[in-house]
Amino acid sequence: MLDFNSSKTFADRVNGFIDLALEEENKKQTPRDYLGGSRLGVECKRALQFEYLNTPKDEGRDFDGQLLRIFAAGHLFEDMAIKWLRAAGVELYTEKKDGHQFGFSVAKGRIRGHVDGIINAAPEELGMGFPALWECKSMNNKSWRKTQKDGVALAHPVYAGQIATYQAYMEGSVSGISNNPALFTAINKDTAELYHELVPFDCTLAQKLTDKAVMVLQACDAGELLPRVSNTSTHHICKFCSWQDRCWGANA
Repeated sequence: MLDFNSSKTFADRVNGFIDLALEEENKKQTPRDYLGGSRLGVECKRALQFEYLNTPKDEGRDFDGQLLRIFAAGHLFEDMAIKWLRAAGVELYTEKKDGHQFGFSVAKGRIRGHVDGIINAAPEELGMGFPALWECKSMNNKSWRKTQKDGVALAHPVYAGQIATYQAYMEGSVSGISNNPALFTAINKDTAELYHELVPFDCTLAQKLTDKAVMVLQACDAGELLPRVSNTSTHHICKFCSWQDRCWGANA
């Protein structure tokens, strides 16, 4: 229910209606029934279990209107990056002939992923090989600066894991994609600056994350909870986890 007390500004009231609409729309989305390939880099295996099982999040930890708006803006930034790269001479495909995204499904559909795009050609001066995976993320200024300074593997291990996993599993439908470095594009949402990085296939990382996925699925099937990422609920990963209360409850 919307709270329209006298302390609310006009902007607050408008945003209340917008956020309520977004949150109601989000609740109608069909929950995932698979483990997302983009999430395998998440450090805590137990959190991945909760995610796979669609375990209800702690009170107040579900996606609110502002976060949903951030997600929506990220899709718009990605659409712009597609146009910019194509204008620069990059032959980038984001959909198959049937209009669906490129993606993969393994383990009887229990592990899936959808890629941002496949690059089949680019200006010779870029020295790329083809086909190549394309992954795009939008970030705030602080996160973008860290990515530019340290590279995606150090700045965002989850994104690096996503890239390695996708390169591995897309090989079945796009032959040779794991032989060529992926193009990772990061967009600074505050300044519109762009960072691009060629990411060689990390076979070791892809295998490590595949093993983790199998472990998570087997534990879910057996009704067992895997160990937490930390021995304390105040660990920074636990503090921001959507299932912190459930995980650290008396019977957890």
